[in-house]
Amino acid sequence: MDFMSDSMTGNRRFRTFNVMDDCSREALAIEIDTSLSAKRITRVLDRILATRGKPNSIRVDNGPEFTSTEFCLWCKTNNIIVHYIQPGKPMQNGYIERFNRLYREAVLDAYLFFDLNQVRELTEEWLEEYNLRRPHEALNNLTPEEWKNMVLEETILQKNTVC
Repeated sequence: MDFMSDSMTGNRRFRTFNVMDDCSREALAIEIDTSLSAKRITRVLDRILATRGKPNSIRVDNGPEFTSTEFCLWCKTNNIIVHYIQPGKPMQNGYIERFNRLYREAVLDAYLFFDLNQVRELTEEWLEEYNLRRPHEALNNLTPEEWKNMVLEETILQKNTVC
């Protein structure tokens, strides 16, 4: 998980909260608004947990939203381990950093934004392309969706195999 920021015309700033699955490289959410509090972050994560299930751990930087009492209590309540990267070492969270670069190049740097709805619509279109249609070399040229499904099938087969 990580944050990014950009601006619309008139220099009105906005932030994005980006969440991805390290295994499948699937982008699970990009929340966009002018302000993203820890409470808002935990609501986004609750939505992800409702559809994807609970991860064992989350990797984040040491930003105020991720060190807040609200976030730490949410992780403790959900029994999720938080792995904080070392300050000044963004490559310890390399998958999300690469994802952020791709998102910045394809959306944030490619358009002039007039309102948040425009940012959200373009982001949703890009997420669909990224997750469902764009093969990733690191995933044996499968899309994140295809890779996720393959991993799930293998996990089910392993559970059903009698030793």
